[in-house]
Amino acid sequence: MKLKLNKIQIKQFLILFISIFLLFLITYKNFQIRQLNRINDVSSINIINQKEVNPKQLFLESWQIIKSNYYSKNLNKQNWARWKKRYSNKIKTKEDAYVAINTMLASLNDPYSKFLSEEEFQEQSSAINSKLYGIGINIASISGKIYIVNVLENAPAYNSGIRSGDIILKVNSKDVNGQSIYQVAQLIRGNINQVVNLELLRGNEKFSSNVKREEIKVKTIEYKKISNDIGYIRISSFIGVDTPREFIIALNRLKDTKGLILDLRGNSGGLFQNAIVISNLFMNEGTIVNVIARQGKKNTYTAEHDGCIYNNPLVVLIDENSASASEILSSALKDNKRAVLVGTKTYGKGLVQKVFALPNKSGMNLTIARYLTPKGADINKKGVEPDYIVNFKHSDFLTNNDPQLVFAKNYLEKKL
Repeated sequence: MKLKLNKIQIKQFLILFISIFLLFLITYKNFQIRQLNRINDVSSINIINQKEVNPKQLFLESWQIIKSNYYSKNLNKQNWARWKKRYSNKIKTKEDAYVAINTMLASLNDPYSKFLSEEEFQEQSSAINSKLYGIGINIASISGKIYIVNVLENAPAYNSGIRSGDIILKVNSKDVNGQSIYQVAQLIRGNINQVVNLELLRGNEKFSSNVKREEIKVKTIEYKKISNDIGYIRISSFIGVDTPREFIIALNRLKDTKGLILDLRGNSGGLFQNAIVISNLFMNEGTIVNVIARQGKKNTYTAEHDGCIYNNPLVVLIDENSASASEILSSALKDNKRAVLVGTKTYGKGLVQKVFALPNKSGMNLTIARYLTPKGADINKKGVEPDYIVNFKHSDFLTNNDPQLVFAKNYLEKKL
């Protein structure tokens, strides 16, 4: 049901509750419902498909979904029928189907389109509900080394004695030197209640730690005041359905600040609609993002006036690990001159995926569209450039110094 409020009803709410926070929630809910009604064709929250089919049928349904929905109609310049001809009479087992589907998807040369087994699909579904299965660390690549930049308190890694600043050398005896944070994260992830072995370096001391993966309930929003006039909010991920609600709470707690720092560093993205909703919290008008669908159809998502709840100066921190939804939000605020961006160029993921629930409780993330910034720039494989380039050096990490945050704070102080 779509919530509608007229002026009299709004006054009644104010009289009854006398609460600025409630007004924030009402505004947010109106906007969120309108936006979600618009973007059902762009992004989807996982629903488990309980239908059981034989392996061949699973392959055929996957084949058809890719053929009908992939954003590039020419499917990477290939005759898609060849995959049906090649595999349809050879699939006997679940493993056969998985190999065939993964081979088809690999032929698209698209790292974001991937098949998800039942276990992987369940893990992704849990992440959307702000539940993670893992050990509870955030990692970053600094000067070619994989650092642990944050350890969730009381998570398995924390309880095993792992701390921020530790360097990961090996995962299950596999050397991670030269690998990206995404590759290392894949090595660390796995089934719940299984143990992952990490070889770590702390100072000059090497040590090994066995950590059991567990379910972790996480919050994606952290906030604080860094001075009387300046607030700080960090969004670690856009994946959770609770992220906008948590963000509204944080913003309400910082409503009396004269300036705000929004930290998107290390945020690799999440749900498309979360980026849209949070963008509008800072914008009265203007384009948020342009989405180009399969046959060139363009959908423009614009800010709605009743969605904006914070108008004061804003600085956004970005880095090379800020991707996807982070880039939608940062480019929307930059192009509309609503914020300045500080840090380093972002990752460059300008493609939108939809989650398809396949039979046998499996699933597929499939690229169904690309997006352009409000000014029409395609940032895929290019990234979003900051207004002010401020590097985070290896020495800064070792000394617990954050030059990007310091720059943002000084910028706002001068602005105010």
